[in-house]
Amino acid sequence: MKKTDTATETEKADNAEAAEPLVPVEPATLTPEQLDELKARAAKADEHWDRLLRTSADFDNFKKRAAREKQEAIKFANESLLEKLVPVLDSFDMAVAAAQNAPGNAAQSLQTGVAMIHQQLKTALADAGLEEINATGQAFDPNWHEAVSQQDSADVPEGHVLQQLRKGYKLRDRLLRPATVVVARKPGRPPGA
Repeated sequence: MKKTDTATETEKADNAEAAEPLVPVEPATLTPEQLDELKARAAKADEHWDRLLRTSADFDNFKKRAAREKQEAIKFANESLLEKLVPVLDSFDMAVAAAQNAPGNAAQSLQTGVAMIHQQLKTALADAGLEEINATGQAFDPNWHEAVSQQDSADVPEGHVLQQLRKGYKLRDRLLRPATVVVARKPGRPPGA
């Protein structure tokens, strides 16, 4: 152990000789009041710098949040309008169906006019982001369909939509109204089973 201690003391002596000699520093010519004032200014500058960094970060977060909210508002701005127009579209569907069943030439001109208005309205709604949900023959999806009954069917697989009673609509990816449907079940199966 003594050899190790001796080696360490020798290294310390060599390092001390290799180090530069200390140069005496002259004391500052500042008065204690000036030194206190500089310390106060440095503390205030640090405080302002921290406040600036926090404010800048808060402002960046605000800008990002505002941009997201603006995009969301633009994407779904027409939602309430479309909810009001969907029943009008239903009425046009019923009018076209009634005109097809009426006899004579008057019915033909009525049918043509109503069909044109119907197509214009559908185009305008599609341009605003409205999409029909075509449920017929599709697998029943409770997110997009509203089942009102089940019916036996050998032609349509069980759990699939047998008949669409009322069209469903969505605005881009958001459901406005589910499609009202009748769901197929295996023949001979008791209701509700």
